[in-house]
Amino acid sequence: MRYRGLTRSAATYGIVGSLAGGLAAVATISIVASAIAQSTPATRGVLDVTHSPALLRAPSDPAQLVYDAHCAATGVEDPEAPCHVAGSVFVREPGSPTFREIPLEQVEVGRARLEASLPGDLVTRPALEYFAVITSQDARATVTVPAAGAAAPTVSHRLDRPVSVALGRHRFGEAQRVGEQVASAHWGDGPYEIGLEEGRTSNPIGASSFDVAAGGSVVVLDHANRKLLRWSRGSRQPERTPVSVNGTIADIAVAQDGSYYVLETTSRDDRNPLVRRFDDAGRELEAVETAEGGPAQILMGPDGPLVLQRPSHHWMPVLVAGVPASQAAQRSRGRGGRRLQAGGEVVVHRVWNELRLALLVGGSITRSWRITSETPLGEVQLAERLGDRFVVVLRIYDDHADEFAVLQLDRHGLRSRTYVASAEWAEGAPLGRFRVAGTQLYRLGTSPSGVFVDRFSLEVR
Repeated sequence: MRYRGLTRSAATYGIVGSLAGGLAAVATISIVASAIAQSTPATRGVLDVTHSPALLRAPSDPAQLVYDAHCAATGVEDPEAPCHVAGSVFVREPGSPTFREIPLEQVEVGRARLEASLPGDLVTRPALEYFAVITSQDARATVTVPAAGAAAPTVSHRLDRPVSVALGRHRFGEAQRVGEQVASAHWGDGPYEIGLEEGRTSNPIGASSFDVAAGGSVVVLDHANRKLLRWSRGSRQPERTPVSVNGTIADIAVAQDGSYYVLETTSRDDRNPLVRRFDDAGRELEAVETAEGGPAQILMGPDGPLVLQRPSHHWMPVLVAGVPASQAAQRSRGRGGRRLQAGGEVVVHRVWNELRLALLVGGSITRSWRITSETPLGEVQLAERLGDRFVVVLRIYDDHADEFAVLQLDRHGLRSRTYVASAEWAEGAPLGRFRVAGTQLYRLGTSPSGVFVDRFSLEVR
C-alpha cells in the first residue's frame, strides 16, 4: 500500500496502522503485506507464513482461510528453488472440547498459497476459533499461527445484523474542525523543547506519542531527549521528567496511579522490545519483554496495559494479577479484540474500503457496524466506547491528501461525523496520534516549528 502524493509519514501510518485492532485490508479472508507473519530462524531454513485473521465475517464472505507461505530449503541458496509446505487448520466452536482438523491445500509451489474451506455447519455459527500448523520438511521447520495455538486461537465472529453506515465520497479540506490548543513545545534540545531525530528517508522523527492522564494532564513522550513533558490542565508551562528509554518511535500509556508505561520499538542483544514502567519522578519500576518482536501500540485496559503485538496480531497483557507477565503468559492470554476500560471488548476489522466494528460483552456481539466509503480508508487510530456511543477515528486518503474522520456511532447508525487535519510534519508512533478522555478528543500534531496537542469536544449537538 503506497499513498502517492502524501508525506512519507502518512504512507507509513497507512501501512503500519492497518494493523490496529485486527485491521486487514483484504477483499476476502485473504493475505496482504500487513497481515500476520510467523517465521523460523534461517539456520533451519526459512519458513514465513502470513495470514489475515477473519476477525469479523459477513455472511457473504467466502468460507475460506488463506495462508501465504514462503520457504527456502536448508542449505539451498537459490530463492526460486522449489520448497514444499503442508499443514492443517484446527477449527472449533467456542466451548467445544476439541478442534476439527481441516487440511490446507497448496495452490502454488515456491511462494505457496495454502487454502482451507470452512465446514458449512461452522460458518453459520456466531463464533468460531481456529489456528494453523504449517510444516516444511525441506526447510525443516514448523510454525503455528497464531503462535500460542490452541491456548489462544484466533476468534472469528459472524456479523449477522450490523448497522450499515455509508460515508460516500469525501471532499478534502471542506469540513475540518479547529480544536483548542492545550499544549505546545518547540523543536530543540532545551529542557522544555522536544528533540528531532533523522528519519529513515526525508521526514524527521519526533514527539513519538502522547497520552492524557487523570485530571486532564497531557503527557508527550520526547524519546529523542529521553524525557516526558507534562502539561497540567490549564497550564502553558510543562513539567519535565527524565526517563531512560531506548529506541526510536516509542508509544506511551499513563496508568491511573500516575505511572508511565513506555513501549519501546527496538531491542538489544537479540531480545524483543521492552515495556518500561516509570513512576512520576522518572524512576524505572520494572521492564517487561514483549512476547513478540513487532509490538505496535500500548493502551490501558481494565486490568493494566495491553500491547498490540505482531506477528500474532493479538492484544496481550503486560501484567497478570498485577505481576509482570512472562512471554508465555502474554501469548496464552492474547486476544484479537481489545478489552475496554469502559467495559466490553472491541473488535475492529478493515476489508478494503469497509470498516467492520463490533462491541462484545461476555464473548458475544451486542452491537456492530459496517462502515463503507467511496474514498480509500487507512488505519484506525482510535475505537473507544463513550457511554451509549462509540467513537472511531480513521484515516481517509487519496493520491494527494489525507484527513481523519471522527465518527460517533450508536445503535441506530452514524450519530455525528467531523474531520480533523492529519498535522503530521514529523514521524511518530503510527497509532499514537489520538486519545479520548471523558467527552474530549485529543490530537497530537507536529509542524516545522514544533509540537502541539489540540482538544475537541465530543458532545453531540
